[in-house]
Amino acid sequence: MEALNKIRKVIDTVLSSACAVIFAAMVVIGTYQIVTRFIFKSPSTVSEELLTYSFTWMALLSSAYVFGKRDHMRMGFMADKAGPGGQKALSILGEVLILLLASSVMVYGGVTITKLTMTQSTASLGIPMGVVYTIIPISGLLIVFYAVLNIVDLISGVERGAKEEN
Repeated sequence: MEALNKIRKVIDTVLSSACAVIFAAMVVIGTYQIVTRFIFKSPSTVSEELLTYSFTWMALLSSAYVFGKRDHMRMGFMADKAGPGGQKALSILGEVLILLLASSVMVYGGVTITKLTMTQSTASLGIPMGVVYTIIPISGLLIVFYAVLNIVDLISGVERGAKEEN
C-alpha cells in the first residue's frame, strides 16, 4: 500500500509539473500569436495549431490529475441522502464505472484512433495526427490507475479530495 502511495505521489508531481509547463508554453505561444496577429498583421498558423493541441493535452492531463486527487465535481444529491455505508458503496460504484469507461473509451478507443490517424498530418505543424491523439490513451491509463487506487482507498477508508492535506 505504501508503494502505491509513493507511485501516486510521483505521478501527481509529474502530472502537475507537465500541466504547469504546458500552461507556461501556452502563455508564451499565445503572446507570440497576439503580437504577430495584431502588431505585425501576419498571423501565425503554427502557433494557433500549437495552442489548440497544447490546450487539449493540458485539459486531459489535468483532468487525470484532478481525478487522482478525487477533487473532481460530483453530484452528491443521491449520495448525501444515503448513510455512510451507502455513500461508500456509491463512491466505489462510481469509481468502477469510471474505470470501465476510461479503459474502454479512452484507452481502447484512444489506441484505435491513434493507430488510424498516424498516416494523417496536421495542417501547419506537419506531424502525424496520431501523435496528437496519443494523449487520449495516456490520460485514460492514468485515470484507470487512479481509479484502482481510489477504490483501494475507499475500501481501506482513506480520505482523499478536499479533505486531504497536501
